[in-house]
Amino acid sequence: MSTPLDKPAFLNVDTSATGRRWVGPTGEEDRLSEAMTQETGLPAALCRVLVRRGVEAQDVSAFLAPTLRDLLPDPRVLKDMDHATARFLDAVGKLERIAVFADYDVDGGTSAALLITWLREMGREATLYVPDRIDEGYGPNDAAMAGLAKDHDLIICVDCGTLSHGAIAAAVGADVIVLDHHLGGEILPDAVAVVNPNRQDETGDLAHLCAAGVVFLMLVDVNRQLREAGQKGPDLMAMLDLVGLATVADVAPLVGVNRAFVRQGLTVMARRHRVGLTALADVAGLDQAPTSYHLGFLLGPRVNAGGRIGKADLGARLLSTDDPREAEAMAAKLDELNTDRRAVEAQVRDLALEQATARGLDGPLVWAAGEGWHPGVVGIVAARLKEATNRPAIVIGLEGVEGKGSGRSVSGIDLGAAIQRTAQEGLLIKGGGHKMAAGLTVARDKLDDAMARLGELLAKQGAADIGPADLNISGILMPGAATIDLINQIENAGPFGAGAPAPRFAFPDCQIHFAKQVGANHLKISFGDGLGGRIEAISFGAMDGPMGPMLMNHNGARFHLAGRLEINTWQGRQSVQLRLEDAAPAH
Repeated sequence: MSTPLDKPAFLNVDTSATGRRWVGPTGEEDRLSEAMTQETGLPAALCRVLVRRGVEAQDVSAFLAPTLRDLLPDPRVLKDMDHATARFLDAVGKLERIAVFADYDVDGGTSAALLITWLREMGREATLYVPDRIDEGYGPNDAAMAGLAKDHDLIICVDCGTLSHGAIAAAVGADVIVLDHHLGGEILPDAVAVVNPNRQDETGDLAHLCAAGVVFLMLVDVNRQLREAGQKGPDLMAMLDLVGLATVADVAPLVGVNRAFVRQGLTVMARRHRVGLTALADVAGLDQAPTSYHLGFLLGPRVNAGGRIGKADLGARLLSTDDPREAEAMAAKLDELNTDRRAVEAQVRDLALEQATARGLDGPLVWAAGEGWHPGVVGIVAARLKEATNRPAIVIGLEGVEGKGSGRSVSGIDLGAAIQRTAQEGLLIKGGGHKMAAGLTVARDKLDDAMARLGELLAKQGAADIGPADLNISGILMPGAATIDLINQIENAGPFGAGAPAPRFAFPDCQIHFAKQVGANHLKISFGDGLGGRIEAISFGAMDGPMGPMLMNHNGARFHLAGRLEINTWQGRQSVQLRLEDAAPAH
């Protein structure tokens, strides 16, 4: 099998302005996309995207219009789903007292909001409990579960609970259902049901679901049983805005049913029926129909801000409220907290990068630990380190005799499994998560040993052998061919995100017509190919690296430019814009 290094770099760019090698389509991809263009009559650029996503010509129509009806799995394929559904319906029917114990991130908040909204529409109420990130940490704890059990008949743990043996045992007098997606251990806690596509005895076919997806599947099964009993359940399609937000914000792979969740969820969100999301969109300045980008970078971080540095349950309460005035107040508070979070994050990021650089960025694990680093931002900073180094990264905040940290991984390296094994070996107090993201607690005196062991485990997976990230390019596009119609057609091959990266196109041999610095470190340019087509481009942070100054001081030189196409909306008018990511001199 050939590797990208067996053939010349795309457009002969071996080292770009950002230090990357450009890798284009394989010969096989070229052949398949050309055949698909002829067979379907679709634009060649769109066919290149479809071929890269593994779509065959006969499946194009279905892929471009994914429906929940076609892609939704039978909820009962998940183990324990029948027990979860039966116990939940029993509690609803008998007017039992129900509590929802949710994680403090977007996935936890949306999962809780799904259940609370469903119950409210059935005339039932539920108690919401979200643990404080700093005082209680991730997941159920003994005191909280024992306290809830005194006043409730059923506790539903969402986006947590799979490893919480002790805390679930502490819920004396109440039944517990776990609806989760985090990596399971060999032994499950003693709950009525543990519904989790990442249990060790599952097939893994639905491992890409986030917790909100699991909750949604349970509600699908619940509604089905209500229908069979001659009753009508709440409208689940109207709740897909929550599932779509969770899927993108939790960086779940946008494959299979997740594509339909996000596509349908964006459609629902555009109707602005959920007062919490409407208030959040308004405070974030979102003045157009939302895209997956907006879920991941505008709405998600604001919902998360409460759990990171504010009141833990604020996000879940915002998403489940039906009071517009309450929603406006909570959205404003979350927006304020998000601004504070960014300032805290920037401070920790600079310190972490300095420390990790001194330790070395070429090992299998990049890590940093600091006194009093806020637990609410260590995960985001770990993501920044991962992006900067193309290595698994862990960032830990130390306080007293222990540290709490968060890690982010790169494609092909299972960080969650490595952390779980290190915890089983006794070098971590606790730890868990999934392939791409995980959390841990470590004793201060075992910090170096634990990180060394994690490095060994990750090295065995090949983490030390990863080079700088290649820049994958879907194909060449000329400026005149980059139209709003084409961008809309390409969007139908999405949504794009984790597991389904947005296509990146190269514009060869272009001249810069105009270039200026925007803000502290961004670059705005206008470029063309001399044949009439011109495109505006924006590159965020370009002036912090070599690309910005190179293009600013172009002196009439021509460049290959690469990035992702998007539609820029300004005062109601739309135009094509390139999100510029890389450049190289056109020799």
